[in-house]
Amino acid sequence: MKPAGTLRRVSDFSDFSRGHGLRELLCQAGQPSHVRISPDGQHLLVLQKSRPPPLPRLVAFQRHGIAGADLERNWQPPQPALVGLLFLQSPAAPGSWVLAIVWEHGRTEVWHFVVAVGWQLLQTLELCQGARARIVSVCSQGTSLVWCEERPPLDAHSGVSKCAFRFCVCSRALEVGEQGVQLGTVRIVLHNSPEYQVLASPKHIFLVPAAASFATTSKFLLIWHPEKAKLTIAAPSAGFVHSKVLRSSSESDFRKLLLGSVGVLAGLAPLDIHTSAVSSSGGLLLVSTEGAVSMVEPDGTQRHVFDLEEAALARGSPVQLKTFGSILACVLAGVLYLVNLNSGRLIEKKILSMKEMHFLESPGEEDSIQLITQTGIYSFSFSKPEDSSRPEPCLVDMVFEEACRYYQRRSLSSSKLTVEKLKKGGVFQAPVALAAILQHSLCQKQKPARDLQDTYAKLLSTMSLELQSYMSLELLKTCVVCAPESEVESYCEELVEQEVSRVLHSDMDKDSLAYLNSIFASFPKAAWKATRSCLQLQQNGDGLLVARATPEVWKKVLGGLQQDEVGQNGVAPLFELICSSFLRFKPKWLPSFVELTQQYISISWAYSSKEGPEGRVPLYKRALGVLARKSKRSEADEELELELLLCSKRPKAVLQALHLLIRLKRWQRVVEVAEKFSKLSPLLNKEIFTTLLAEFAQHRELDPYLAVLWPLCPAELTASDILTVVLQHLPRSQEDPAPFSSEASQLTVGLLKPLLQRVVQRPCAQDEMYSDALQSPTFPPPAPPREH
Repeated sequence: MKPAGTLRRVSDFSDFSRGHGLRELLCQAGQPSHVRISPDGQHLLVLQKSRPPPLPRLVAFQRHGIAGADLERNWQPPQPALVGLLFLQSPAAPGSWVLAIVWEHGRTEVWHFVVAVGWQLLQTLELCQGARARIVSVCSQGTSLVWCEERPPLDAHSGVSKCAFRFCVCSRALEVGEQGVQLGTVRIVLHNSPEYQVLASPKHIFLVPAAASFATTSKFLLIWHPEKAKLTIAAPSAGFVHSKVLRSSSESDFRKLLLGSVGVLAGLAPLDIHTSAVSSSGGLLLVSTEGAVSMVEPDGTQRHVFDLEEAALARGSPVQLKTFGSILACVLAGVLYLVNLNSGRLIEKKILSMKEMHFLESPGEEDSIQLITQTGIYSFSFSKPEDSSRPEPCLVDMVFEEACRYYQRRSLSSSKLTVEKLKKGGVFQAPVALAAILQHSLCQKQKPARDLQDTYAKLLSTMSLELQSYMSLELLKTCVVCAPESEVESYCEELVEQEVSRVLHSDMDKDSLAYLNSIFASFPKAAWKATRSCLQLQQNGDGLLVARATPEVWKKVLGGLQQDEVGQNGVAPLFELICSSFLRFKPKWLPSFVELTQQYISISWAYSSKEGPEGRVPLYKRALGVLARKSKRSEADEELELELLLCSKRPKAVLQALHLLIRLKRWQRVVEVAEKFSKLSPLLNKEIFTTLLAEFAQHRELDPYLAVLWPLCPAELTASDILTVVLQHLPRSQEDPAPFSSEASQLTVGLLKPLLQRVVQRPCAQDEMYSDALQSPTFPPPAPPREH
């Protein structure tokens, strides 16, 4: 049963001093632009900025029973614009606070409320160090102020790009003690930057680019971690990009910060931000111009929460955001949306009768939503259903529907995925919603343990295998943590083997491939053992490599995503990953592995099929690409390159290996390769013999092997062809040699004589054609008998 939300008025301003004046102030034509409540909930501050001309006015109201002077401030021209009204913690006493009023030119007034005395001005300070500085955004975190200030260039004729990067993000501690207010030293967080809006969470500062920023710098957010002095670059469309610890002021330069990420950021789309706010959990809430509400976590990750009505945003209606515990409250065009932050589900949609309203903090009541309007302060709460032990009827279906949407977006099939198909398929995953359900149920300690089984019996029965795997993983993690160092390696190998096996037996997509890349990079030795186990690689009695992997695993290895599909983001295809592992731990096995893969391809895919892995880039070339990426080459790598070329048995690869051997002057191996691969095809035999004949004409290195080379001469080569090849490749000398030269390097007729005799004495094709007729005992044949 869905909980019913009720809106009740908790104050009509009669419990505030000068409550009638507060009501009149809120009802004036120039509506208040800022309403704040003090951390202790006893003071209400109303800031008016829209009084014509722009003359800001600040009025403070306190609840009855708190005696003291009131605070009412009016500022006359030429007073600069007011940029911040902030509450800061005061270390003087636990729970105490001060009010900081910050102006555009950096002047700051610090006020403190004393019981029975009233509001007192403690001190007026100057935040900025430069007289020409102008604050554009300010926030507070604990006892510190963080702001973004504009520092105009000294040269009035500076270029547009230099003027765009004239802002600086600074931080400064503000401490209130017995001797007054003290400002700490200015800490430069970022300089030479574009304009940013600074938003503070309890432990982080979000830097959101201003709407007027350049397109190149409005593609990402910055997240500052004060305790670690670290800046994180995050793009909502790409997640975490880069993180850097700022050890010195020189590292705080905006342009230097982006040097290592320019290539990644260049391909991103500009940010689409209509409204931004910080949640109570420390994340950043963003609303796009299309109404999509998302949450950016402090580590740079982003998740979608909810979609508002785009039509209301198109009309220019402002959006107000506030989180109260696990509930997100949004007000848009007079409509209040209440959304569960964990599941993204709409809890309540309520049309408000009041024209103007503001959210208030709820001290001590995290799950209470408080609104202030012209008629009073209202609280929105939920009434529990009568039978609270029963779950909402649509809860289980909602989880399955979310999983359907998740898989439908990633499916290549045109058929629609239904809940029934998902339950039967055994591919259910909805981790966010599942975690919210389990967390919500486990937190209700007043219920007996069996209620979880009774409440979600249907859901748990469907997910039993997934939960068992999760518990096994948790058990293994516990064993790793508690085990001695000598056993940790074996546990890691077991975990990696299970993960590699799981991925190889599931659908392979880009995310799975990136996950495998991270496993091979983090645990190379364990990943190598897992690969051997999954492919069942071993040597037989003859020393040959054999594999007993299933056809499904082979198709994942060979028929998965290739380099042109995974992109240039550093993710290697699975075949390249395995080749890298062979190259690192067992390089002598790599040619045999490539030969095994080619044997499997010849069985599973048709010859030259474009769907198979050989239809794009041959496997031996992919393996050679892995070998080429080694930083240092050795003689063993050259031998490995030869073996990879030869194991492919492709004519071009064999000829490439032959030329490589000739370049290395390994003549014995040249002859062995020629003798072995000339038998594959007549065309390859002719190419090999012609290549070696050309080498024979140039030097005398092949003379000891002529007895083996001459029998390789193709049948179609004539004596004229042989002499043509020899004459074309004879080495050129400056002087014409004598007919009978004594130089040992010169080619003589005597060396060619055995080959020419072999070719001349070989019967020609016409002789073979008429040999039967010429060898007949009677010629011409006798006439056939006459018929009488």
